Amino acid sequence: MSKTSSDLVRHALHGPTMGTRWTALFFAPPGRDPSPIRAALQAAVAEVDTQMSTWKPDSDLMRLNAAPEGEWVKVPGRLAEVLHLGLEIGKASGGAFDVGLGDAVTAWGFGPDEASPDAIRAAMSVPRQPAYEWLEIDHGRVRKHGPAALDLNGIAKGYGVDRLAETLAAQGIEAGLVGIDGEMRAEGLRPDGSAWTIAVESPDPLRRMPHSILALENASVATSGDYRHWIDLGVRRLSHTMDRSRGAPLLASPASVTVVARSCAEADGWATALMVLGPGKGLEVAKARGLDALFLMHEDDGSVQSRGTGELFPQSLAATV
Repeated sequence: MSKTSSDLVRHALHGPTMGTRWTALFFAPPGRDPSPIRAALQAAVAEVDTQMSTWKPDSDLMRLNAAPEGEWVKVPGRLAEVLHLGLEIGKASGGAFDVGLGDAVTAWGFGPDEASPDAIRAAMSVPRQPAYEWLEIDHGRVRKHGPAALDLNGIAKGYGVDRLAETLAAQGIEAGLVGIDGEMRAEGLRPDGSAWTIAVESPDPLRRMPHSILALENASVATSGDYRHWIDLGVRRLSHTMDRSRGAPLLASPASVTVVARSCAEADGWATALMVLGPGKGLEVAKARGLDALFLMHEDDGSVQSRGTGELFPQSLAATV
């Protein structure tokens, strides 16, 4: 902890969640005990994990997955909220974002189990409708009209970041920077009046380095990429992002897509959707919806090409660091 020129004290808190770590950076008056704030933040992300994890057999999401088709299941409000947003993004993206690919995610080894050739063949052979066509949500109840398994890994971390920000606000902290892994949300400004700075990572699997820097106020950022989580299939490396039309990982995609939005859950879901859509259709959809999005693509010569849309990511954006 260190005092600033405005006599506030800097606090950098962190803790475990969802197989990674949450972080919170904020400034508070001298004498403010951060322990209750840390406990509240940990409880907030634990609630999200308890409701939405596919790694916890007793989570509310896994209970829903185990329920028979056609049966109404009462779910916690936060899970219903995330499912509803997931269906909205799924429909708006033409099914590119889909919360109904849990069986494929598990089959390919991106869940708690190892990849299974039999399960992969089954996942690739199943005819699939987008989840917004077979999942029904009504006043805290959810009903499946199909056998598919739900998976929220493309949006739950972003929602967890939103919960961190809401928890800070409930603790009387109006400005801060919170994150889970690479999903971040900035509220207000730093004590000196400057924006919070966040790095957009260069898509390099061997080292972590920034491609460019964002200055954010009251906004969230999320990145979906092919360079951190993958499986090797013979000579081919496949990312964790799923293609609903195949029940399998994408065969071709941008190296990464970064989206800035007000909520981190929205940024998280749209980053995944635009990865699936690719730089062509994805840029069209991003422009049509007024999304700030940055696509990074690997070139054959080893360089990284960038294409962006919106005020934060103009088409001409190049690496700034």
